[in-house]
Amino acid sequence: MIIAKRTKSTDRADYQDTARPLAGMAKDFAAGSRIEPHRHPRAQLTWAVSGVMTVTAARGTWVVPPNRALWIPAQTEHEIRMAGPVAMRAIYVDREVARVVAAECKVILVSSLLRALMLEIVAAPLDYDEKGRMGHVVALFIDEISVSDAQPLHIPTPRDPRLRRVCEKLLGDPGRGDTLEQWGVIAGASSRTLARLFERETGMRFVDWRQQARLARALVGLAEGRDVASVARAVGYESVSAFTAMFRRVLGRTPSNYCGSPGGITYGRE
Repeated sequence: MIIAKRTKSTDRADYQDTARPLAGMAKDFAAGSRIEPHRHPRAQLTWAVSGVMTVTAARGTWVVPPNRALWIPAQTEHEIRMAGPVAMRAIYVDREVARVVAAECKVILVSSLLRALMLEIVAAPLDYDEKGRMGHVVALFIDEISVSDAQPLHIPTPRDPRLRRVCEKLLGDPGRGDTLEQWGVIAGASSRTLARLFERETGMRFVDWRQQARLARALVGLAEGRDVASVARAVGYESVSAFTAMFRRVLGRTPSNYCGSPGGITYGRE
């Protein structure tokens, strides 16, 4: 693995005005750390070698495990919470280049190639030679993130106050098994109205939104070192096998693989 040079700054402000289109920063955070709501002039692709990041912005919440990265457009206000010790790697992208990527936040898969490219950019000096090897690395990185599809790790935030009330309670306790009819009593709306609101405001069915909330909480629990069985129970699954099947279907790996290292969730192979 390429290790980022520790002589580089860990202040994100130092990466916003460089003359190069891309600038890579490495910064480590203790478990439970929080980056206060902020925004920056450049877009950002943020990834963690270990640990899990939960990023919240106006349009929703994104959970970012080690084999995923989050694209954050320029001037998007967001905050980040760390589950487990997090070794963050951030690539700041100037606006001209960012236009070819995406106008909204999205989680993308970190392939072996993209991982290697990100580590190269983080290790490179801010004034890397654009006409040399790093110029090719940067061009390939831009190609990779431009064609990457969004991954299903987004929990949209609804605007309707009735639905928002339901979603906030579910985020607080995603293991709740209430039906839409039961949630309707809490929200002051019929189950049919809630179902329509979920589709209209989040683009998801109720069961799919709840699954995303459960997966987000499960990733945090695994990063904090909890065992798979207790995490499965906490997020509403009666059996470890059902939880594992959901986890693998969405992330392509088993939960035991995510929490298999003493230091918490770490990027690795199945």
